[in-house]
Order: sequence, then structure tokens, then C-alpha cells
Amino acid sequence: MEDEDLWEFRERWKRELEGRASTGGVNGGVGAVRGDRSSRRAENASHMPACMAMVEELLEGRLTSLMAKMSDTQSRRRKRHSGTANPGPGDAPPAKMFVGSSSLLLSQDEINEVPFFDVQLPYEVALNIFMFLGRTELGRCAQVSKAWKVLAEDEVLWYRLCLNEGYHRGASVSDSPCWKGTLRDCKRTKDNVQHNWKNRIGAISQLQYELGKVLCDVSSCEDLVIAGYTSGDVRLWDTLHWDAGASFLWPNRLRAEVAPRPHVSQVKINQSVAVASYTDGSVDVWSTESGQEPVHHYQQLQGVQTVALGPKAVAVATASGTQVRVDSPEDSGSWTTLCQAELHAPVESLLLVPEHLEGPLAAVAAGDSVYLLGPGRGPDVLHSIYGHPVTCLDVSAVRAALGVKSCGWAMNDGGNKIQVYSLATGQLEVSVGSSAGDFTCVNLKDSPAHLLVCGNKDRRVRLFDLRTGSSVVSLYAHHLGVTTVQADDWKIVSGGIEGLVCVWEMRTGAKLWEMHNRHPVRHLSFGVSRLVTANIPDEKLPRGACITDDDLTAHRRHRGVICLYDFSVDATQPDHVLPICRSNYTESTGYNYNIGLVVPYDDLSGPHAP
Repeated sequence: MEDEDLWEFRERWKRELEGRASTGGVNGGVGAVRGDRSSRRAENASHMPACMAMVEELLEGRLTSLMAKMSDTQSRRRKRHSGTANPGPGDAPPAKMFVGSSSLLLSQDEINEVPFFDVQLPYEVALNIFMFLGRTELGRCAQVSKAWKVLAEDEVLWYRLCLNEGYHRGASVSDSPCWKGTLRDCKRTKDNVQHNWKNRIGAISQLQYELGKVLCDVSSCEDLVIAGYTSGDVRLWDTLHWDAGASFLWPNRLRAEVAPRPHVSQVKINQSVAVASYTDGSVDVWSTESGQEPVHHYQQLQGVQTVALGPKAVAVATASGTQVRVDSPEDSGSWTTLCQAELHAPVESLLLVPEHLEGPLAAVAAGDSVYLLGPGRGPDVLHSIYGHPVTCLDVSAVRAALGVKSCGWAMNDGGNKIQVYSLATGQLEVSVGSSAGDFTCVNLKDSPAHLLVCGNKDRRVRLFDLRTGSSVVSLYAHHLGVTTVQADDWKIVSGGIEGLVCVWEMRTGAKLWEMHNRHPVRHLSFGVSRLVTANIPDEKLPRGACITDDDLTAHRRHRGVICLYDFSVDATQPDHVLPICRSNYTESTGYNYNIGLVVPYDDLSGPHAP
């Protein structure tokens, strides 16, 4: 109830008492008071729906009810002040009554109504309005009044902001005592990591394999990195827990006795399983949690040229020649073949669609066609243009992007293109790009929403907006061609045949920094603060370290290298510098090599300063 309503109620109560005292009609007075109480209860009961209707109109942008309410309130206030300009000493100021005092979020001694202009709203209604505000707007609202400050600092609001910005997903509102401070710390950490990315500040580690064999393939998923070698060995690193040490994934026991062991052709890993295929057609699958022995093994008739794993699902897809096979474990733990198919051409690309609810769904590129294969489905043709081979393929949860090479007369129709299909309808959504060179790589699943990044033999990295089909960024990146590329909301990281890893700022198109190694960049993957790159040699059987020793160890420069960049570690901080390099000339005692090497210029102070 508002203040003027309570004032009018008190005035009517006085008039009833005066009339009852003058007429002596006690029963009539009691009946009138009872009728007035009933009318007041009916008014209070109708107040909440009217308040909710007013809130809905405010959210829709209509101010009719609010302006009418304010006008009515002002008119009643003017009448009240004109009638009782000088209240007597016995007239107490009107007490404030709250309508809708049953708050779902606060206790009885806290604020349960929030003033919005001349209207009092229940706390939960005002909280729902504040849900539409961001960090900046909440900070400004907190400076309006005490009631708005309490509302703007509600834990529910800041908890939702943390989830909306991608921090602490899966947490509950009770996991942090102060979600506002948690969000501030997350933003500060993100800004520091972004600064380190731009300035190449951090720790660089090489995941080196010292037995002298050549690197064949590398895959990574978050903190796990797996590599296969020409010796047949498969090695797994957990970069988050370095103390645990790297582990070897042992092959199947029957094949372990074969000498010489076949080379590793492909490796893949996710958080659940790791898989490796070999040149003799065998496939081993390990669990990343249970141990080093394979949990599944099978043999193909030909060598396996490509392997696919879903980001989270425990399913393995392999391609051997023209045959495609998808395996998955049952509830009992044993593995079974869900589907397999024979295609018209050798398979060149194989991927599993992430987050597919109806079981594993494989996207297969063979020759000039792309197929969809799953349990009880297919292979269904998604794309097929005779004489136009598919050069690269990538899939997200709802789309498939593929590079198409134009031949003959089709070169006059814009050149090579990237075509994007809808997986739900199988229809072409957009066709982007117009290049004389072949598209060598495309990344759709790791790119921001509505964006696609790709690399081409014409040395350029391109970023396309799928909503308009236009090119957002075109970078002259690698002079021998682009091999792999990935982008997020502010940067692009690309790798080339010449061995360069380049980091670009998306907004300006400027190159931030680059790193070079001897062999082509065949694997590149980054997260918030880490980057994993792999330079894999094309020649798997190089000449040995000695001209007379061709069958033992390969020289280090022929082996390939895996690099891990951690940008959450600031290598320029004093903790990472030896104490001898942090001394200065002001120390009273010490050695004669007390020099400051951590900064470009010596910090001279005190009596020794020139």
C-alpha cells in the first residue's frame, strides 16, 4: 500500500469514529468499519495483478499505465497537502506498508520491495528486470540508491553473468560466496592471458621423444597430447599434471612380438579414449583412465589412412581404402561394430559429427562426394559434383563445410569454393570463397558462431561470415601454402608448409608473432591459455646421423617436434629469473658479478649511481 493510500485510510477511520460518537450508532459504525475493511482487502488483493501488468508493460516498452499511475498519485498528493497543510502534533507520519511482502528470495528483515520511480515493485519482480542488465549497467544502478545497490549486487545476477560469459559452467549459485568478485577475478585472468598471447609471454616446452625415431602424427584434446612414431610407439602426455610423467601406450600383445613393428599412421584422442592406426591395417584403442593396455583391437585388410573420434562420444571411425567402419562400446564394456560401408572411391577425409543425439554420425569425403554414415543410415549423399573433388572437410553439430576444387569450364564461374551444408536438411546453405588455389584446410567446429576460417594453396588465410557469405579477413600468411588454421573471437593461428606458426589479430589483420621449425605444421590446436603445435616430417625414413649408419637413429633435425606454449605462465616475472640475475649494485656485500640482467638497463641507485 502506498503512503497516500494509508493516509486516506486513517482519515476515513477518524471520520467514522467521529460520526459514531455523535450519533451513538455503534452497530452502524462497526458495520461501516467492517465494510471498509472488506473493501481494503479487495483493493490489496487486486494490487498485485495490477503491479504485474504494469511490469509487463514496462518490459514491452509501453508507459501508459505508469504515466496514469504517476498522474493519479500526484493529484492525490496535491489534494492531501492542500487539505492538511499543517498537521497537528498528534498526527504521526504515515507508516509504510509493503504490498507483496512474501518474498521468495529475502528474509523478513531485508528489503522486500524496490522503488521504481513512483511505483513499489516486489523484490523478485525487480530482480527479473535486472536480469536483462550487464556488468556496466548493474554498476551504474548500484549508485542510484541503497535499495538498488542491494538489488544490483544480488548473487543470482552475478552468477548468471558468470555463466553467460563462459566461466564456471556447471557450478551452482552456492559454490561461491561472492560471484561478483569471482567474475572480476576471471576477467582479470582473461585479460592477462590475452596480453601474454599478444606479446608471446609464457613458457615453451618441447615434448621430445628421445629414442631417435621420426614423428608420424600428433593429436591433442585439452590437456592431453598423443603422438605416434615410426618405431610403432605411441606416447601420451598429460600436460596438466607433469609430475605424473609421460606414459607409453602398449600395442596389442600379438602385434608387439612382430619385428620390425609397423609405423603409426594416425592417432586421435579425446577425454575418454585414445586410438592409433598402423600401416599394416591394425587399430588399437586405449582408455585414457584405465591404463596402458588396449581395450579394443581390430584388423583391417589394408592400411588405415584416416581415423576419427568425436569430441566427447566414445566412438571410433576408421577408413581403409574404400571401406569405412564405426565401432562403439556397449553397456557391458565390449566393443561392437555399429556400421560399415563400401564407397566408390578411396576415403580422403573422415570426421564424426559432434553432439549428435541419435548415435555416431560420420561425415566421409571420397573423391568428388561427401557421405553421411550412421547406425541404420546411409551412406547418404550430402554433396556430389562430378569431376570436382573435395579437398578438405570439417563438421560442427549442425553444419558441414567442404572445399570443392573447380575443374575445366567451372573455373570461369568463380574458381574454387567452400560450400556449407545443413546436416538436418542436407541442403546447401551458403557458398563462399573464390580462389584459383585449392582450399587445403577449413575449420568450422572451433570457430566463433557464424564464422568460418580456411587456408588455401594461394598462401592466404580467409575468414568468412556465413550470414552474409562475405570475406571478413584475408591474410597473406604462408608462402608455401597453409596446412592448418584455427580462430576464436579475437585471433587467428595458422600453420604452413614452410614450418611457420603465425598468430594474427583478427580485427586489424596484423601479425602478432611467429615461430619457425624445420618441418611442415601438421597439427595446431589452442585453448584459452595453451597452444599445441606439431611439425611433422614428410620423409619418414631419412638418412641416419652417420653416412654409414642408415638403419638406426635419425638425426634430431629429421625427427619433428611438438611444442607446448603456456601463456598463463609469465616467464618475465622474478620467480622465473635466477637470483644472480636479479641483484643490483646497491647490495653492501656480494660477488663481483652482481649485475642486473633481467632488464635492458641496469637500475642504478644510491651512492653507486653516476
